[in-house]
Amino acid sequence: MGLRRQIEHDRRYDQADEYLEVLYKLLEGSWEDDAVLADRAQRIYAQPGKVHKVVHHGEFYQVEGYHLCQPSPQRTPVLFQAGSSERGLRFAGQHAECVFIGGQNREAVRQQVQRVRASALAAGRPAEAIKVFMGIGVIVAPSEAEARDKHAEYLRHASPEAGLAHFSSSTGIDFARYALDEPIRYQKTNAIESVVKAFTAKGSGWTKRRLLEQHALGSRYPLVVGSPSQVADELQAWIDETDLDGFNLTRIVTPESYADFIDLVVPELQNRGVYKTAYDEGSLRHKLFGQGPRLPDGHIGTHWRAPERLTTTHRDLYRGLNALSLL
Repeated sequence: MGLRRQIEHDRRYDQADEYLEVLYKLLEGSWEDDAVLADRAQRIYAQPGKVHKVVHHGEFYQVEGYHLCQPSPQRTPVLFQAGSSERGLRFAGQHAECVFIGGQNREAVRQQVQRVRASALAAGRPAEAIKVFMGIGVIVAPSEAEARDKHAEYLRHASPEAGLAHFSSSTGIDFARYALDEPIRYQKTNAIESVVKAFTAKGSGWTKRRLLEQHALGSRYPLVVGSPSQVADELQAWIDETDLDGFNLTRIVTPESYADFIDLVVPELQNRGVYKTAYDEGSLRHKLFGQGPRLPDGHIGTHWRAPERLTTTHRDLYRGLNALSLL
């Protein structure tokens, strides 16, 4: 938005580092925990001495001011990230609490999950500090035959060419120049680097024909088609064999895909004791990690809770962590 050209891949992460630094300063450090008095009789809402000004003069952002309202119970929202390039993994290791990944086979996904866990360790955090979710599509019906019929019906309304055009925008590769059975070759682009590498890796076998079949319903993620028990079996196998924490359920048809999953698959998973039957109290972060609403100790965002750190830009903090994550 407003730029003459797209920012280079790794440079985008440099900017994202600084963007989050600004947010941490505002969300974690600007208001002290006991800043709010809410004293109607004295007409004092917040104690001025406990609300601190952020002065940030960085490479990408210039910010001088206070966080404009009382912080939420979480202060910093739960941080989700998608990106599996080397630079993306460094960013995830420092900041992410949950990471979205893609993948077509379990061994590759298992290795990707390991890399995410390793990125947390390299940043001085526990491996389990990041939960990993894989994108997956589900077409389910009461029986396998009905699910297959539903899949076929969806395909009758699909445009594989449109799906491939969308994928082209994600990868920066012009697939129009490939013959149907010609292997897709790696080329350096400024798009989603990890996706380009996954679909052009040696031995991956991806051709334009296979991509058209894969993207007919508009998704680069695995597709599971079957009865509730078959879908549950497949989901459990992915979890058991890859160390995933969960899934990012992609829609085929909205809202039908979600309604079918809720009505048919969730009860099956609950009967197996692998899906919750009630929600825990508390914030989303507490529901995910069971450790309260705030960023945990050891997360880079907690560095900015001290008021004296709100008026400087700590580039060296990121340089040190980036160097550590490369060891």
